[in-house]
Amino acid sequence: MVTSRVPLLLTGLALPGLVTPWPWLWLGGAALVTAVLTGVDAALAAPLSGLRLSRTGDRQVRFGGTATVRLRVGNRSTRPLRARVRDAWVPSAGAVSEPPATQMLEIDPGTAVEVVTRLTPTRRGDRPAALVTVRSYGPLGLAYRQTTRRRSRQLTPPWRLRTLPPFTSRRFLPEKLARLRVIEGQTAIRGRGQGTEFDSLREYVVGDDIRSIDWRATARAEHVVVKNWRPERDRRVLCVLDTGRTSAARVGDVPRLDAGIDAALLLAAVAAHAGDRVDLLAVDTRVRASVSARGPHTLLPTLVDAVAPLEPVLSETDFGRVASEVLALARRRSLVVLFTTLEPAALGAGLLPVLPRLLSRHQLLVASVREPELDQLAAGRGSAAEVYTAAAAVKTLAVRQRVQTALTRYRVAVVEAPVERFASAVADAYLDLKAAGRL
Repeated sequence: MVTSRVPLLLTGLALPGLVTPWPWLWLGGAALVTAVLTGVDAALAAPLSGLRLSRTGDRQVRFGGTATVRLRVGNRSTRPLRARVRDAWVPSAGAVSEPPATQMLEIDPGTAVEVVTRLTPTRRGDRPAALVTVRSYGPLGLAYRQTTRRRSRQLTPPWRLRTLPPFTSRRFLPEKLARLRVIEGQTAIRGRGQGTEFDSLREYVVGDDIRSIDWRATARAEHVVVKNWRPERDRRVLCVLDTGRTSAARVGDVPRLDAGIDAALLLAAVAAHAGDRVDLLAVDTRVRASVSARGPHTLLPTLVDAVAPLEPVLSETDFGRVASEVLALARRRSLVVLFTTLEPAALGAGLLPVLPRLLSRHQLLVASVREPELDQLAAGRGSAAEVYTAAAAVKTLAVRQRVQTALTRYRVAVVEAPVERFASAVADAYLDLKAAGRL
């Protein structure tokens, strides 16, 4: 292939021939010289068969951060390599190369240079590298050799950058842990509560619940002895992410699935500090991710890595499949937190028929992001069009309220909150259940 220098060279050689008696002969000679120089330049360009490419750098980055990936370009031929290298990534990777693809690289035989690419992804998930294209120029810059698409695929070293969820709800973690410590103190001192566990015996003090008095121990000790109760520990919490079509909707500027992921991570962090075991399941028509309980130190990294590549699937969620997977994964009584939406078409025909199967063994909490736009539309009365829109919004809210009432009738806990308070509300619901001993 030739560069833009070729027509410039041909023009420069042909212009003097315009004042000669034989302009066409001169033009032919200029074209011949240009062709010869171009052919020699292409022949002197370093062969692409001597290229060797490899990568090093970051494999993971949190959303909003910047990762660095280095592409090492080696020249194993016997000729100096004058080349332009384009390291292409998918557009959402936000790649910026240093030096840029427009800059010429000089690589001596047997040496290598690095092309540094800084990536600032604009989406969560896996961002793969595309193709590395190399142009090898001749010493005159008239012609170059370029890797074909097939050769580029063979040369390009595979690399995948995983963009982790931002976990913005971690700002609520100190508040929730402080409340957890308060709950543990209240449970240990003031009462036992249904489902709490016996810890030890101690002497009665004013203010203790008389229901905690151990009369046999009191008779032996000759003073009033009460039972010391501690909060339930080593319980099971199963987070279920609905990755069906409803999770693709955006509430504000955040997809429902991302809001559910953020809330699940906060809930997992709080539950791990409380001594409970946390599992995670992502399901639509099939299982997209499944994480079993792990140690508290490896739990969050494992969950973050598992949910990072999740994407909504444009199909209806099979809640029968959800119930089967939950019952298979959690065989002992657990708190099942289902992150979905209170949409009648999805829950009425899908979830309600399988509720008895789930509730026969587990405590269920349904968490849904509330859309503030519906409340705003329902309050509109300025014009006839706004009144009709408000009527539609009020009807939608009423239908969702009926779904919530139906779930409550089955003794299902329901959390519905705006996206900015959604994760905090889910964590509060878990702490309320734990304080009441209902896990």
